[in-house]
Amino acid sequence: MADTGLVETLLRRVEKVDGGVDSQDVATSLGVDHQAIVGAVKSLQALGDVISAEQRSSKHWELTGEGCEIAEQGSHEARVVSSIPEEGMPQSQLMKLAFGKVGFSKAMSNKWIRLDKGHEGGPRIFKTVESLEDLVRDKLLLVQKGQASQLEEKEKNELKKRKLLSEVTVKSYWITKGSCFSTTITKQETELTPEMIASGSWKEKKFKPYNFEAMGVAPDCGHLHPLMKVRTQFRQIFLEMGFTEMPTNNFIESSFWNFDSLFQPQQHPARDQHDTFFLSDPAQAHEFPQDYLERVRKVHSEGGFGSQGYKYDWKIEEAQKNILRTHTTAVSARMLYKLAQQEKFTPVKYFSIDRVFRNETLDATHLAEFHQIEGVVADYGLTLGDLMGILHQFFNKLGITKLRFKPAYNPYTEPSMEVFSYHEGLKKWVELGNSGVFRPEMLLPMGLPEGVTVIAWGLSLERPTMIKYGINNIRELVGHKVNLQMVYDSPVCRLDS
Repeated sequence: MADTGLVETLLRRVEKVDGGVDSQDVATSLGVDHQAIVGAVKSLQALGDVISAEQRSSKHWELTGEGCEIAEQGSHEARVVSSIPEEGMPQSQLMKLAFGKVGFSKAMSNKWIRLDKGHEGGPRIFKTVESLEDLVRDKLLLVQKGQASQLEEKEKNELKKRKLLSEVTVKSYWITKGSCFSTTITKQETELTPEMIASGSWKEKKFKPYNFEAMGVAPDCGHLHPLMKVRTQFRQIFLEMGFTEMPTNNFIESSFWNFDSLFQPQQHPARDQHDTFFLSDPAQAHEFPQDYLERVRKVHSEGGFGSQGYKYDWKIEEAQKNILRTHTTAVSARMLYKLAQQEKFTPVKYFSIDRVFRNETLDATHLAEFHQIEGVVADYGLTLGDLMGILHQFFNKLGITKLRFKPAYNPYTEPSMEVFSYHEGLKKWVELGNSGVFRPEMLLPMGLPEGVTVIAWGLSLERPTMIKYGINNIRELVGHKVNLQMVYDSPVCRLDS
């Protein structure tokens, strides 16, 4: 509540004047800040119909800081003239004065000074008048005294152009008596207490009316990160399409399952330290299915299943190296091998959404740690058309309709495609992920029947989230630069369809 003394003073002012008073005039006469009077008005309004306050706005002219200086000391041009002695002044010396540049040009326009460029000591300025009338200062003094109405609009605008005047909009209240007007303030009760009921004092009390339209205090609660919201949405879409989630609880993977089982050669650049994080302890894995390991070694070094292989000396030491998995396709390889060990093949649809790690250079669309969405479908007679159809259906469910496919190369898929989506914020096509048909050199050593085709795709979780939420820099979505207010304000769910 505002200061009680100020509130009562305001009420007495309103009582004395039948037509009402202006809050700005009251503040001026009392010598207090206008906001203090506004606070008193708000307090009285909260008590009911004690007063009636109508908000009004008016415009008036005020001197700027530079205008106040000129009103006190004179205009720049007048000060230039007064600074020049009878014998004149070098132009270079005048320009060093704080008011020199502006004052010189204005004084020249008024023909109060002249410039002698041919003077033997260099350009020199001389006065051409002995006395002058400083109209600029006179006009500003009128405004300062509250007599701006005596100036023409053209004169005001000219001073405004010179940034000596500014037009200010003032909001005030026109205050009149209300239906329950009184000069004394009775505090209204906000609660009915047991003591009031027991004593009967509630009968004489005035209670503050309830405002049933007031917004309640927002409860403290947790907030889901946009990344987790889109992850849940992706997961729900996969489940709606009949996919089964794969276990992805091993961030550490051997090079065998991450690379070799996918028919990725041991000399491939992706297996270098500048692309992959290697573990120092434990540095190697030792448990592998030996018969499958031998078939993988053979198809790499000698070929087989209709392939000539890579024709190099495959080494178990390379396959044993432990790494932070670079893709969740390592999990897909384990699941497909497990599927191949069944007595009878059954078609499957698998998916996973989890973190992967790559030694990337950080920029607006790349991080060293990110989430990969992976889908795998195994059945007889699948084609690239089936893959493109599933991807279109998948992204349409998410609300992303602008898709493009570009031919690409992957060691373990043939044919292969990169998937792009148009980012409205960046105004360009952004790569979402990779896709393709797994090669026979990967599938047949596992023991899967001939004729079984596996289509697969790996997509980033971060980039679709950026497209959905209009985020241009991935570091604003994940990491220490995340704006927590963005997390609080983002919608609970996004229903685009």
